[in-house]
Amino acid sequence: MDNMLEMYLYETNTLMEQLDELLIEAEKNEAFTTNDVNEIFRIMHTIKGSSAMMEFSTLMEIAHHIEDLFFYIRENGMDSLDESHKNDLFNLMFQSTDALRVEVEKIENNEPLSSNIDQIIANINSFLEKISSSGNSASDTSSGKDSAADAAPAADADAIAAINQELAGCPKSDMPYFIRIRFEVGSGMENLRAFMVITALNEIELNFEHYPEDVESAADTCESIVENGFFIALASHEDVEKAIPILKIQNSIETYEVIENVAAKAPKKSEPAVDKAPAAKPAAAAPAADTASAAESAKPAAPGTPAHTGAPVKQSLISVNLSKLDSLVAIVGEIVITESMVTSSPDLQNLKLDNFLKSARQLRKLTGDLQDIAMSLRMVPLAGTFQKMNRIVRDMKKKLNKDVRLTLIGENTEVDKTVVDSIGDPIMHIVRNSMDHGVETNVEDRIAAGKNPQAEIVLSAAHTGSEVIISISDDGQGMDPDKILAKAERNGILTKPASDYSKKEILSLLLLPGFSTNEEVTEFSGRGVGMDVVKKNVEAVGGTISITSELGKGSCTTLKIPLTMAITDGMEVSVGRSMFTIPIANIRQSFKTQKEDVILDASGNEIIKCQDAFYPIIRIHDLYNIETEVTNIEDGILIWVETADKSYCLFVDELLGEQQVVVKPLSSFLSNFNIKDSGIGGCTILGDGNISLILDISNLYAATQGLY
Repeated sequence: MDNMLEMYLYETNTLMEQLDELLIEAEKNEAFTTNDVNEIFRIMHTIKGSSAMMEFSTLMEIAHHIEDLFFYIRENGMDSLDESHKNDLFNLMFQSTDALRVEVEKIENNEPLSSNIDQIIANINSFLEKISSSGNSASDTSSGKDSAADAAPAADADAIAAINQELAGCPKSDMPYFIRIRFEVGSGMENLRAFMVITALNEIELNFEHYPEDVESAADTCESIVENGFFIALASHEDVEKAIPILKIQNSIETYEVIENVAAKAPKKSEPAVDKAPAAKPAAAAPAADTASAAESAKPAAPGTPAHTGAPVKQSLISVNLSKLDSLVAIVGEIVITESMVTSSPDLQNLKLDNFLKSARQLRKLTGDLQDIAMSLRMVPLAGTFQKMNRIVRDMKKKLNKDVRLTLIGENTEVDKTVVDSIGDPIMHIVRNSMDHGVETNVEDRIAAGKNPQAEIVLSAAHTGSEVIISISDDGQGMDPDKILAKAERNGILTKPASDYSKKEILSLLLLPGFSTNEEVTEFSGRGVGMDVVKKNVEAVGGTISITSELGKGSCTTLKIPLTMAITDGMEVSVGRSMFTIPIANIRQSFKTQKEDVILDASGNEIIKCQDAFYPIIRIHDLYNIETEVTNIEDGILIWVETADKSYCLFVDELLGEQQVVVKPLSSFLSNFNIKDSGIGGCTILGDGNISLILDISNLYAATQGLY
């Protein structure tokens, strides 16, 4: 059941995302196209059937009634709706999809489904009655729809039970041709697989009957399908030729057999030969729940032989559990480390081993390629996360009565799946803040400022080496640094005189817990509320966040996110006999300095001037009590590092060089010692077998506060 549930949730969530994108785009165009109507009908038909199989009656009921509504619209056309009805239809669909999503989330959280969905059902039925010229209820429409959509005749026990000996199990039908389908032995859920075949054939608007005819709602039809097969009855040879390419791309079909119905009275065209086509088993079968969508997107190629002599083809896509990819990446990381340890072994030093070195270079290339492929398997585009923001903007436009458009740039940029899952909420929070507090409330204010009456929020993503830069910008009213500073002073969160704060430091105050420039707490809250949580979530995946703003012109929040958390580019440094790795993304500059360039602040701490600003110096050997002979500032090297709201210099003995390292998390028992709060973010194993600690630049500065 766990596997079935996982298939169901994957399929349903995918369909819901498709539906959301379709609704947003249709609302922008102010109308549903014929293809939109057919697509919504198909999505709801699939959700209804799969929910019925899983006995999720609440989801089935909602999807069933939406399907009824769009059957009526499909039959009568969008022209049958006036403008007010079209607007109401969009609102009704967004409410209905929200209701479906709430129920899916309850299933994911192992919570009971809603026991009362009368209101949403009443809303759908009421709208259907309003637009129906005949005043028929949703249930009346449903009965008509089922017969048309499924093309199944009224139940006839005698027709199902009577078996002609010559047809070896075929039911009675007036149609001249049957296709008998046998599913793979032991595949299970034969009725669900049969329903997916029906759905796929409905997509090409084929006139057919199917037996058993109640596979959609009766799980006990599995036995009949296993024993006798699943039958499709067709009216002509041309229909047979249309159906077979669809059957070829269905999963789990063992054989299909085209049979002439000698009992039918209808005249027949040229007879196709009775044929059995064994299907080669796919190397990796996709979940049954994915079959309908696969059939929808696949375009069957014209076969070189008659269609009914072919066999179902293999699926080109499979679903893989994320934990398996985690294990793969971990093993590849170990291979990379082991390869480096072998080629850098001290036992091989000063030996002339030409063949070994040649093989080692080839091994290094292959392990690099393997590493790239393993990482690419976990990469997913940001499009899914970005597209969800369309819905956020759409809903807030309605509630706040603001005219705003959302522009997406670079949504096909790929990031590690774990990272994508972690940054969805931070991006949503920033977009909501831009809508609520960034964009002007009165359009007159925008016009007076010479701006376009329609505000714009731009959500963009772009690759820069090992990072992805995500920015959320608006052309709203911007933020007033004086107000922010005054609010921070009233709240007592300033750590130095107000006059000493730069504009960048003032904007960084927004990322502190509980800070807000909004005087009122609204449904969507103000910019700054919860931004500390956003900062925490971004830093949890190794990213940084920064804010820029121009009063009267707008604001921009920038997230710098690593492509993956498993492998990073780092600079190896030594302090005494210890080695540390500093992420390249945090390094601005490394340089030598003289003693006279270092001055002391009012508290006696060392600071140095870099590009017209003063930055504190942190000596790693003092912070971690490491014995070293390099204590004079001239003998070591300074590394200027920067994170979202902090910038300072680290004093180390020596730079060892840049290296791509496999990040290893610290053991869980070390959490008892708050080692992460000491500025250590993880560790890595170097080629010579030594361990290098990875410095967490955002936490390291805080760790020094108790020292100096």
